[in-house]
Amino acid sequence: MTHSSAAQPLDPDVIAKYRKISTATLATRLFAVGLRQQYLVGLNPVNTSMEGFVGEAYTMRFIPAREDIDTLESLHGPDNLQWIGVEALEEGQVLVIDSRDDISAASAGDMLVTRALHKKAAAVITDGAFRDGYVLADIPIPTYGRAITATTRLTSFHVADLQVPIGCAGVAVYPGDLLVGDRDGVIVIPRYLAAEIVDECLEQEELEAYLHTRVHNGEPLLGGLYPPSEQTKAAYAEWKLSRNGAVTA
Repeated sequence: MTHSSAAQPLDPDVIAKYRKISTATLATRLFAVGLRQQYLVGLNPVNTSMEGFVGEAYTMRFIPAREDIDTLESLHGPDNLQWIGVEALEEGQVLVIDSRDDISAASAGDMLVTRALHKKAAAVITDGAFRDGYVLADIPIPTYGRAITATTRLTSFHVADLQVPIGCAGVAVYPGDLLVGDRDGVIVIPRYLAAEIVDECLEQEELEAYLHTRVHNGEPLLGGLYPPSEQTKAAYAEWKLSRNGAVTA
């Protein structure tokens, strides 16, 4: 088990598999291995036309602003960690901002998010607010947050750290953790678990699709359909075998 941000890149095949898995399925599988709450509750997509994303966490931590430090002039300084963080983003990373669940000021706006887009980041996430919401709604990069506000970050926040463990929406996020987003929201998968559970999650997606078809056809949940009994699982296995055989043929 490691929480190091210097871990080896995840296998692209693992990343591709996660693109087929919903946050709901992931939440259930994570619960099964003892992680009860990894979903970033209360965060919603700003660009609702995006299907979702998969990427590795690049973390940014805010602390309360202080009037003598967080001035308009400070944005021009060489030690502006927010700009440094965005410029450090690598392709496929997710900028995750710990805004302390505070929506009193914006965590980022269209300039920062557009730069993240051109750095080929996978997404930008905050447990606070964004500004320029009408612009972000059309920028082709997933963004998730709690609210939209015009208030500048400097009124409430100081960027204190990059690439350290943070809390986002009450969930611990370590640099390099895998984040998966869909139209519902975002979930955090500890990096060491990412490759271990992905195939189980794909199987769960397929089982759920099979069960949904039976429910849609009018079958009751009670009696072993959902959650599936051993008999239902056996029927699913037969269905899967016959379908795979038909595809092969």
